Amino acid sequence: MKEELLFGAAYYPEYMPYDRIDTDFAMMKKAGMNVIRVAESTWSTLEPSDGTFDFHYIDLILEKAAAYDLQVIVGTPTYAIPSWMEKEHPEVMVTTAQGRQTYGRRQIMDITDPVFLKYAERVIRTLISHVAEHPCVIGYQIDNETKYYENSSPELHRRFTEHMKQKFGTTDALNRAYGLAYWSNSISDWKDFPDPDGTINAGIAGEYDRFRRHLVTQYLQWQADIVSGYRRPDQFITQNFDFEWKGYSYGVQTDVNHQEASAAVTLAGCDIYHPSQDELTGAEIAFGGDSTRSLKMAPYVTLETEAQAFKEWTPYPGQLRLQAYSHLASGAKGLMYWNWHSIHNSFETYWKGVLSHDLEENPVYHEAEKIGAEWKKIGQERLQITKQNRIALVTDNHSLTALKWFGIDQKTTYNDVVRTVYDSLYELNLECDIVDVNALQTDRYDMILTPALYSATEKTISQLKQFVEKGGVLVSTLRSFVSDDHFSVYADRAPHGLTDVFGMYYQEIAAPGKTMIDGAKAQFMLELLNPAADTVFVSYEHKYWGSYAGITQHAFGSGTAFYIGTYLDKAAMKPVLKKAAQKMRTLPEQYTNPVMKDAQEKFGFPLILRSGVNAEGNKLHYVMNYSEEDMAVRMPYAHVKDLVTGTEYQQGDELKLKDWDVCVLQEL
Repeated sequence: MKEELLFGAAYYPEYMPYDRIDTDFAMMKKAGMNVIRVAESTWSTLEPSDGTFDFHYIDLILEKAAAYDLQVIVGTPTYAIPSWMEKEHPEVMVTTAQGRQTYGRRQIMDITDPVFLKYAERVIRTLISHVAEHPCVIGYQIDNETKYYENSSPELHRRFTEHMKQKFGTTDALNRAYGLAYWSNSISDWKDFPDPDGTINAGIAGEYDRFRRHLVTQYLQWQADIVSGYRRPDQFITQNFDFEWKGYSYGVQTDVNHQEASAAVTLAGCDIYHPSQDELTGAEIAFGGDSTRSLKMAPYVTLETEAQAFKEWTPYPGQLRLQAYSHLASGAKGLMYWNWHSIHNSFETYWKGVLSHDLEENPVYHEAEKIGAEWKKIGQERLQITKQNRIALVTDNHSLTALKWFGIDQKTTYNDVVRTVYDSLYELNLECDIVDVNALQTDRYDMILTPALYSATEKTISQLKQFVEKGGVLVSTLRSFVSDDHFSVYADRAPHGLTDVFGMYYQEIAAPGKTMIDGAKAQFMLELLNPAADTVFVSYEHKYWGSYAGITQHAFGSGTAFYIGTYLDKAAMKPVLKKAAQKMRTLPEQYTNPVMKDAQEKFGFPLILRSGVNAEGNKLHYVMNYSEEDMAVRMPYAHVKDLVTGTEYQQGDELKLKDWDVCVLQEL
């Protein structure tokens, strides 16, 4: 594999209205692209009938890729099954709580079905063995945005019952763990274990979701094991992990545990789609990048992102370039667009690619040319960075499920809390890792944040308590440390096990009503915090709730703990996080660099600063203007060079950025 930043697009000549591979590859090279992704969507082309394989498109792509010096990522084509399989074996279609699904869409098969797995293994082995030795093939993507597809078949119910039997041993232990005496749900024989689709018990539903997420882990590992039997040592295995969808990539994925599933890959990958035009902030790029980089604490690749896509995402001039550098600023080793060309029919006709439907050069293509030229000139060894962040934001799929059952409010979700905390850090230029609760290593960090960590084990609580006692800063929000692993609420003062750490406890929750907090309206829920002396950071402003704290700050051991008892928007959240960061053992540069300290209001959104160390061992700073306004700031670093323009700056010099602009500063 060549050591260069990956820059390219997904490519499907099967979708084209006419043969134009040479034209497309010549245009890609002109734009500075060096990689394409193929095959993951085209099982029916590769195997048009049962056992009949046709790889002429693959062979042509590889032949032409070699001629144009393009690298190729080959995807296993298993996320969209051919019609002949469903006709011969309708049992491969996934059965959800609503019944067996009808053929047509992608991702509607049962990834545990033995017939599906038989066919999937055959096509994977046949394809990968066919391409593995080709020098253009640099790696493999296993499946595509894999999930469990709401699988809830009778066979899965049987397997889940067996899982619970192995986990608890006796029905008495099961009944106690989940409080199944409620509404006569307790059982005395495992044959009576109820259908999880109808359960009234959040804990059982949570365990069922966790069990199904683990199916994805097993499935991806199964594919990776097959591919590993053929791949060369220099070829990687990746997967395009995606995020909760809210019209764009929004938050923690509900149906996959990325940390667990990432064990199957050698190179973490993701798909990141985000608002654009006036709504472009870079926050989704940063959130997805920080999440994916943190899976292996190593560079990752953005396997899909938008070029044009929807009408509201067509980028303003400069935005495509800014977005590209933003991926690198999070630690990516490159990006690929979905896709190269716009599709002329079917479901994604107006999810447009780099090229529009006329397949000609256009403004997006010309901006891609600029990206490709700059990346080639500057080089991977200078632009790709690694990070050693001292802040961790903790996420948890299990708590996400819990808060679907026991919601904060109809208008907000677990991911809303996560994103408010993360986006506030982002706008303050406080970089963080995004770490699954089960992978948290507290000794890596000076500050840990737990947004809505509803379900917390005794182990996690003890871990966080020791972290603060030894000098760490802990920031927790409402709905943290409420229940055990079975979603049974702890039977003591909340937050369980940490009342001494936070210097407060609460017994009641309330609707905000007219409550204000620090001049802003409290939102969605109040936890009525009873503070110890000298722990009140901010009290609620209300005739009846005014005696309670809304936010506390407490010194415990050598560290400090903050607790936020209501939902705060970014404007209210940022002062709390800023104060918390000032308590860190290793202070962020905003609080030690004199230029930043004197002009801190300018070193925050829309001016985003993200830093790391490149392969040459030099400190690198990506400075990005997420605004339609020109920006100017005083240079905070002693002596730097802009790798894009070659301009050198001394501390105090004026740094100017145009609208939607970026500069890459290397310390000298």
